[in-house]
Amino acid sequence: MPGKTFFLKITLLETQPKIWRRFLVPADITLDRLHDVIQIVMGWHDAHLHEFQIGGKKFTESPEFPEDGEADGLFRLGDLVKKKGTVFRYLYDFGDDWLHEIVLERTTGTRGPEESPIECLGGEGACPPEDVGGIPGYEEFCQVMKSRRGARYREHRDWFGSDFSPEHFDLGQVNHELLTYLRWSRPRLLFWDSGA
Repeated sequence: MPGKTFFLKITLLETQPKIWRRFLVPADITLDRLHDVIQIVMGWHDAHLHEFQIGGKKFTESPEFPEDGEADGLFRLGDLVKKKGTVFRYLYDFGDDWLHEIVLERTTGTRGPEESPIECLGGEGACPPEDVGGIPGYEEFCQVMKSRRGARYREHRDWFGSDFSPEHFDLGQVNHELLTYLRWSRPRLLFWDSGA
């Protein structure tokens, strides 16, 4: 597993047209860090609980009871997902129930030092707004926003804060946010470890 790069495709289920992203991560990424990456590539805001479902087991942040599953920060993706074509699930927001399917499309060796170890390669569709009401709420939201007139449109626009395009996806912005995440999540050399 060390030295491998995983090429993943994530799809938000039950949306039409499909909302998906292709991205790559190191195989030895922990599931809590994978959660961070998914939040960025999809466009979520990490405002709700999440859960991975891999091989019949659940992994989540700070489980309180055995039925909640295991703590996701204790497991590396490459220890749980090994074969090309493996499918697993990621659930975000236990109220709106945004269920995603993730596929390991392929693996390669370590990326070169000039290449980012985490990168979004492409995607389609805007991320639904947080707390919009799951798939039914999102469908209604898109329909109202498309009308661009009437009191309900103004209410929805005011709630969201701007107009909304369900086709919008900005690859450059996503990769900028991933680079910022990498910068702030990298291991740091402590002053007293530097020999100064």
